Amino acid sequence: MTQKILTLLVVALSVNAFAQDKEEIRDFFWGKNDEYKKAATIPDKWKNESAVIIYKYEDYDYHKFGKSVTYRSALRKRVKLQDLAAVTEFSEFKFSEKSNPRYGTVVKTTLGIKIVKPDGKEIEINVDKEAVTEDNHKKIAIPNLEIGDIIDIYDYSTESFQSFFEYGFDEVEKTLGDTHPIMNYKLTFQTENDFFVNFNTYNNGPEIKQIPLDKSNERKYEIVATDVEKNDFPNWFYPLVELPCYKFQVFFARSGKFEKRADAFLPEKESIIKKTVSKEDVLDYYVNKFRPAGDLREIDDFLEHRKFATTEEKVKAVYYFTRHKYYTLYVEAFVANEAKIMYPFDLYGSNPVFFRTEEAFINHFMAFLKDQKIDYDIVVATNRHNGPIKDLLIQNNATVLLKVNAENPIYIEYFSPFSDVDKFSSQLENTEAYALKVSKMKKVTDVENIKLPGSTHRDNTSKQITSLTFGDNFGQFTMERETQLNGHNKDEEQSSKMYFFDYTDEDYIKYNSKPLLVRVTNKKKREQYSNEFYSLISKLKDKQKEEFKNMTAQEFDLEIENHSLQIVNTGRFGKETPFIYKEKFDSKNSWIKRAGDNYIFEAGRLIGSQINIEDKNRNRTNNVYFSFPRSFEEDITIEIPEGYTPTGLEKLNKKVENETGGFVSSATVEGNKIRIKAYKYYTSYYQPNSNWNKMLAFLDTAYQFTQEKILFKKS
Repeated sequence: MTQKILTLLVVALSVNAFAQDKEEIRDFFWGKNDEYKKAATIPDKWKNESAVIIYKYEDYDYHKFGKSVTYRSALRKRVKLQDLAAVTEFSEFKFSEKSNPRYGTVVKTTLGIKIVKPDGKEIEINVDKEAVTEDNHKKIAIPNLEIGDIIDIYDYSTESFQSFFEYGFDEVEKTLGDTHPIMNYKLTFQTENDFFVNFNTYNNGPEIKQIPLDKSNERKYEIVATDVEKNDFPNWFYPLVELPCYKFQVFFARSGKFEKRADAFLPEKESIIKKTVSKEDVLDYYVNKFRPAGDLREIDDFLEHRKFATTEEKVKAVYYFTRHKYYTLYVEAFVANEAKIMYPFDLYGSNPVFFRTEEAFINHFMAFLKDQKIDYDIVVATNRHNGPIKDLLIQNNATVLLKVNAENPIYIEYFSPFSDVDKFSSQLENTEAYALKVSKMKKVTDVENIKLPGSTHRDNTSKQITSLTFGDNFGQFTMERETQLNGHNKDEEQSSKMYFFDYTDEDYIKYNSKPLLVRVTNKKKREQYSNEFYSLISKLKDKQKEEFKNMTAQEFDLEIENHSLQIVNTGRFGKETPFIYKEKFDSKNSWIKRAGDNYIFEAGRLIGSQINIEDKNRNRTNNVYFSFPRSFEEDITIEIPEGYTPTGLEKLNKKVENETGGFVSSATVEGNKIRIKAYKYYTSYYQPNSNWNKMLAFLDTAYQFTQEKILFKKS
């Protein structure tokens, strides 16, 4: 009895503490110090906006309590709703509790919502009562919202965990602006000793200012702005490159020993915010980061009986061998282990080597280059959407490449199953970078500025060869298509269309390696594992088949059946080695309508969906950014049903070309077939908004092509 009472008492105390916490959180935003409690007036210049954010407040807090570290993030928005679109937008919210996989900590999230009516009446929503669970998140609907209402909402999250070592918090990179204009904006940032901070604003963002505190070991900073214009954040736009924004990362380290191990460009001491990272800082960070290290016996055996005409040829061959020996060789093993079919890793010897990190790969490849007396540099770059390398602040935004100084420079990136030795991330192409100079092929000693090479739309190509035949009375059609992809155009397609069983056998054959199941010497176990493994593959192939069918159906926006796909060439050995696949499918009663004795066919849709720029996006103020220049070629033949003559082909002949790109198409009759050709291309990584109308010219033409039809006239 006593135990039950004690349990109930503990529960009651916990509930009361949680309720008290929630009340304190409420007061943090809406308490007596809330200077925006009565704010409701909107400037005349924004009277026609859908919504206006009266106040946006962000708060970040990093503190330690003994061995425990606590992180808090908070966001508040007070928004005036000025039309029906805004009412709809703010009528529903989704939120979730997250967990930190490293520490298994549940993040406590508290949401507060209140509605302020035009007469000043406040209606607070009981979030706990009204929220419903849906999938992995919670959803709450806001009832009875009306034009003229103010919605005031906050999101408060805390995370606590034990930390005995160094720990880097996730970087935060945000624009000050929102999709609605902001009258008043404020960010506060609080920390103390043992927390190292990199923080800066960009693109004319307001300066961060320190707020004096009584305690010398604690620090507080703030950013304040007013009249922040909205942005539409359209497609093909990199907000952090152009808009006022801030970036920061906090790193926790209890002592100098842990500071040295930090994966960050740390400031000299906790009391200093590091705002810039120079190329000398980059040199200092990486000077001891990479060292030639690794057992080269496998590579030596691979090279022993092989002759190469050039250093470039040798380096490429070793890269692909390394990718197999220390990566794809173990892919089946990881699949079998994850599926709990077997523990497979002891089948690969006493100390199998699998490169799990960029650092391990680079160190090993450096050892090979040093052993072969091949000159190289280490390149540090950052993705184009992060901004220029001179603004690099967060170490996690840095990417490392090896530049091998062979007859032609070779850039090498940490591999994936589909990586190419002569191709690196398109986000790094054509950017300024730092080259760390390696003395005697083993130690970084200096740094210099370089520019990485780019690619063109003639390098990143897609070609599709399509044939279409109609069934009886145009009731259905059968389409066969071969797709050939080169350069960066094959990147996403390879990872989405190939499962491990589509490429591992290719590597086993090329490098004379044993597949996983061949390594199992016990006959009975091999039979058992084989049955389970091939059963898994069979299920994955069924899943893969369904995924492919859905991808194609979505691409053409039609219902299909009898879909099949065949990988012809994996395209995994060089950027100019195409990824090729073939597919075939049927579709009934699609794209065709009867008109008396004749039939109208939506031939333009054969090139797939094209971008339709909506009216609201036609007057673009943002500049235009692309991942890479690229081109798309279509070669289509349509068999003309006997007894019919095609008319209206002239509508498929189009041509718009300028410095931003182009769309060129033609349609002709060749014997009993219609031949349609189309070519669309983007010439660059970037276009100023002054060229947007030139882009619209060919984008609109390509979209118009998809709307064109052919009339099959009864002869």
